[in-house]
Amino acid sequence: MGLRVILTGSTGMIGQGVLNECLENRDIDHILVINRNALGISHRKLQEVIHSDFSQVQPLIPLLKGYDACFFCLGVSSAGMKEADYLRITHDFTLATAAACLDANPNMVFCYVSGAGTDSSEQGRTMWARVKGKTENDLLAMPFQAVYLFRPGYIQPMKGIRSRTPLYNAMYALFKPLYPLLKHLPKFVTSTEQMGKAMIGVTLHGYEKPILESADINTITL
Repeated sequence: MGLRVILTGSTGMIGQGVLNECLENRDIDHILVINRNALGISHRKLQEVIHSDFSQVQPLIPLLKGYDACFFCLGVSSAGMKEADYLRITHDFTLATAAACLDANPNMVFCYVSGAGTDSSEQGRTMWARVKGKTENDLLAMPFQAVYLFRPGYIQPMKGIRSRTPLYNAMYALFKPLYPLLKHLPKFVTSTEQMGKAMIGVTLHGYEKPILESADINTITL
């Protein structure tokens, strides 16, 4: 029997990439996507739940039972945000979802999209890195079967995926012709496709450490 996974953030760039790989992978039987806005697609593997308040995920627990992994890709840019607002979305939403998933599935694997430069000490000067560090540390303290923290650097969108941020789309369009060269810098560059493959890979086979930088992400095959 194949894997059953929960996916958040599937309308975002990374989440779209992870969803594509889950839909295409034979080891994935079922994907429950939890979104604030509808995806607008259908697939025999796909079940979608619209849920607007990620600070209150407990009501969803009955729907979350029977899953092997959660791929948490929900997130926002910290640009222009106050720390309290960024903390609420980045930390509080993540931990609320993780707690509900753990309650429903104590043996679950939890994969979290963090970022290169995350501050595990929680004491640095960069706001987003402190908040991501606190989120990572609090997830690691939860008794999941395993927690994997993905810290990608530059991520190239693949298979027609676009960011919801126009500025990012312009940047990705600029770098797309250079990607055949950039991918030879695996310590700094990965892709939406490889992010999805890596999440599936660590769920199936585990990994030697909980924090995966771009170089680690790029080594994982299915």
